[in-house]
Amino acid sequence: MDTLPVVVIGAGPQGLAAAAHLLERGESPLVLEAGDGPAAAVKQWAHVRLFSPWPELVDPAAARLLEPSGWTAPGEGYPTGAQWVSEYLAPLADALGDRVSYGTRVEGLSRRGRDRLVSAGRDGQPFTVHLVDADGAESRVEARAVVDASGTWNQPGPAGADGLPAIGERAAAASGLLTYLPPTPEQIDSLASRHVVVVGSGHSALTAVNDLAAAARTSGTQVTWVLRRGLVGDTFGGGAADELPQRGALGVRARQAVEDGLVTMVTGFRTESVEQRDAKVVLVSEDGRRLEEADRVVVLTGFRPDLSFLSEMRLDLDPVLQAPRRLAAEVDPNLHSCGSVSPHGAAELAQPEPGLYVVGMKSYGRAPTFLALTGYEQVRSVVAELTGDQEAAARVELTLPDTGVCGGAGLFDDPDGASSGGCCAPAPAGAARVEPQLLSIGSLLTRP
Repeated sequence: MDTLPVVVIGAGPQGLAAAAHLLERGESPLVLEAGDGPAAAVKQWAHVRLFSPWPELVDPAAARLLEPSGWTAPGEGYPTGAQWVSEYLAPLADALGDRVSYGTRVEGLSRRGRDRLVSAGRDGQPFTVHLVDADGAESRVEARAVVDASGTWNQPGPAGADGLPAIGERAAAASGLLTYLPPTPEQIDSLASRHVVVVGSGHSALTAVNDLAAAARTSGTQVTWVLRRGLVGDTFGGGAADELPQRGALGVRARQAVEDGLVTMVTGFRTESVEQRDAKVVLVSEDGRRLEEADRVVVLTGFRPDLSFLSEMRLDLDPVLQAPRRLAAEVDPNLHSCGSVSPHGAAELAQPEPGLYVVGMKSYGRAPTFLALTGYEQVRSVVAELTGDQEAAARVELTLPDTGVCGGAGLFDDPDGASSGGCCAPAPAGAARVEPQLLSIGSLLTRP
């Protein structure tokens, strides 16, 4: 087993950082990436600017690996996704060289000669990672440990309110009238003077709303913003109280866009069906309300982990979030919205299957608001544990910024927000509320 590599699934920010930490500790990492290059998911939102500054987007071990080549860490400022890739993630992948394998999709993970049912001798067997390359050829590799940093990007949440695609949603997506990606500047320009519906309430939705509101101001684009819950609550975030100023500014701009009448908010709208009419789309809610015909629907309702290739692994996941059980209570939006997640590592991320760790955005399951800083601390701790440095694994080397939001999200079916729900204090007096009807009252990401 000692001669086998530690396999890292995913060549995104956390996967590449994990490989850098492993290499620094004398291990032989093997990074398996389904895309044709590093940070394939980041490249899909390359036009979007992050709200974390450069110093919080570079992993320390990765920086130490890169520095001998003459690379220097970018200074202050907030990069776009494209800049994050070109100035940091791509050079890091190059430094790792042939330790990163592209076009290699993980189809399954098991123990050699043992399916999920077999306990005898299980822990003494290496992992077998079943692979399919870009041409469809199958292969497998063995590993002494596996770090799953595959993320959630390819598993977007649907518009359908019950967690499954609404009737007609798949057809609308196939026709290009409904998308799960933040619109690019070129796409926004093409929607001038047209009607766009944004579904969702997280940072990606705020970004799309702000970008489209700017188009509404200059080119007459009509923007409708759909929330499932019955009150606005903390949708606009912590504002000036957010310790990440650019994250706080997202909500400030969105609130202003609504107050200026550039964006129409619809609350308590739970999509049941998506109807196509020629080149138009109509969203219909569970209570029978119908939105005005739209030229494009942008669904930004979060993401979820792909657990299909872990079906032969013994996992201990929270039944609600599909996150590691020991972490779930801190990130569950049903319990709080404080953004007060403590730094955590190997102890919280370990699974009943020894040597298997789920890190990065996937470790949050379906919960939102993951920071790169969190992932870098996770992989530092996990790699320390895998290499026998339990003291370093247990040590906390990170202080996370606060969101400035400390109010429960509110009961799902309570349009008046009478109960804040969860562990936090009630929403402050005067917090914006919108009744569940069509009104016009006027990601961790932000456009350039």
